[in-house]
Amino acid sequence: MLPTDGHVHSEWSWDAFSGDMEQTCAQAVALGLPAIAFTEHVDHTKWTVDPGELDPFPTLKKHLDADDRVVPPRFDASGYLECLDRCRVRFPDLRIISGVELGEPHRHRDQVAALLSVGEFERVLGSLHTIGWEDKASEPPFHFRRRPAVEVMRDYLAELPRMFAEAPEFGVLAHVDYAVRYWPADAEPFDPYALQPEFRHVLRTLAASGRVLEVNTKGPMRPEIVRWWHEEGGEAVCFGSDAHEPTALAFRFAEAAAMVEAHGFRPGRHPYEFWVR
Repeated sequence: MLPTDGHVHSEWSWDAFSGDMEQTCAQAVALGLPAIAFTEHVDHTKWTVDPGELDPFPTLKKHLDADDRVVPPRFDASGYLECLDRCRVRFPDLRIISGVELGEPHRHRDQVAALLSVGEFERVLGSLHTIGWEDKASEPPFHFRRRPAVEVMRDYLAELPRMFAEAPEFGVLAHVDYAVRYWPADAEPFDPYALQPEFRHVLRTLAASGRVLEVNTKGPMRPEIVRWWHEEGGEAVCFGSDAHEPTALAFRFAEAAAMVEAHGFRPGRHPYEFWVR
């Protein structure tokens, strides 16, 4: 049995243009997944882009403001929860977990509090998608074009412990190496060992906070990070495909489960629980 996919997006995420909750549930049943968590994007950071940067992504252009910043639309929590309830009725044998993925929750305290007052979300992910530079926040590709890649990565990792300290609401850290997805092709190949002290500090701080580390399978999986997580006292991991369309559900999960097990983590008592040391 594959692990629970704890990081999935549907049409209720503003950037999941091919998302479909019902089709994703049907795919989960077909794959034999024990459970699925719809962790929809909740973003409030307005991030800077360059002219033409969104040419390959025309659907994002409608979210640009007059200052060429992408402004994420408001998350419809009520509509999402109603859709979730309909899917639970339609797929009674699939455990469907409610959730959100909070982008930079430490920067948007009032908005996060207002969202979490709407209803109960069983799985709350914390994500760092953007970092600041010269008073501008932007996604990693913007920074990689302006500064050495290793410097950008150090800045990214330096902000994570601040997010842990200032945003207590989330229980799972999503894609700790998110910025590496956009590593520039003309830079030296990414070497996690070159940033081992920084990664270990992040993981040690995360472990001390009692949170869970996500193994995200959308990008290259780093067994070194899972090993360091175990060595720094991390108690649990979960798996996330970061799927934005039904066909991406549980991507590379068999490989991820084998890698995690090789580094000292085992399934919980129930199939939908976190894997523990």
